[in-house]
Amino acid sequence: MKILAIQNRMGIGDTVIFLPYIKAISQKFNTPINILVKESSKADQYLDNSDYINEIIILDRKNNSNGKHDGILGSLNLIKDLKRYNYDKVFIFNSSIRFNLIAKLSKIPEIFQYPLFDKKNQHIIDTAKNFIETKLNIKIKEDPKIELIENSIQEAINKYNIDKNKINFLLGIGASGPTKRIPAETFIKVIDKILMKKKCHFFLATGKNEDEQKILNQILNSKYSGVCTPLDNLSIKETLPIIKNCDIAICNDTGFGHLSAALKIKTIMLIADAPLMYGNYSKQMYPIIPDGEKTVTHGTRGKDKINPIKIYEKILEILY
Repeated sequence: MKILAIQNRMGIGDTVIFLPYIKAISQKFNTPINILVKESSKADQYLDNSDYINEIIILDRKNNSNGKHDGILGSLNLIKDLKRYNYDKVFIFNSSIRFNLIAKLSKIPEIFQYPLFDKKNQHIIDTAKNFIETKLNIKIKEDPKIELIENSIQEAINKYNIDKNKINFLLGIGASGPTKRIPAETFIKVIDKILMKKKCHFFLATGKNEDEQKILNQILNSKYSGVCTPLDNLSIKETLPIIKNCDIAICNDTGFGHLSAALKIKTIMLIADAPLMYGNYSKQMYPIIPDGEKTVTHGTRGKDKINPIKIYEKILEILY
């Protein structure tokens, strides 16, 4: 049986959130399945060891609408690409009539999809959970999980001189937008406080965005540069074994936070300008929101009100 799952949201975090539902489909039909995802999901960097995924197909859609799968011609290209697999079933994790028509024209006999034209106010987790429960009669209780090759973890220890006698931290200081990037001063204050109590090392995860690099360089140019290792020159795949060797992660609403939680690392999520559900959907996540707020969502813009004392207290809570 050949099965396709379509998840067309953009980010790493969005794709990680859907992993338990994709896995449930595979287990229900006792076969690895293919997934169709956007390139920005970076799925090929962290799902290559997932035994329930057979092939990762990239949905080539660009911001400038020049992608292979953009527009009417792009839809025809996607139909052509999917037809050659001869799928028996497709699970579409959205309400798009476009994907419904593409699936039909790709001659896929069984199409399972969210209710059409019902995108407004969809809860990313509850809708997916209800979809799988309704269509497959499966209750999902599992958190997302990413698998690594076991010897890659030891190789990372040797290559990066990871001292297991210290508390190793992942600091996910990057983020997809400026309102989600917590200032460098907040992280520096946390480093200062925890070093008074424990011997630690900090791995700094960020991208090459100019603003992210400024935050990275502020930390590296502080007096704590000797206990910090930047990871910005590594691919996501190369960072995963390093993250797995960390004891705690402290992350903005960034892909690294979702990845670390899926690697079963206790992850303090700093949620300043996004729905709280992005920081508390896993048992490995410990969300911290801006001071003075009862909850957080798009438009909260609370990056300057994330309290480093609360982060420090949460670290102690996790450690002890």
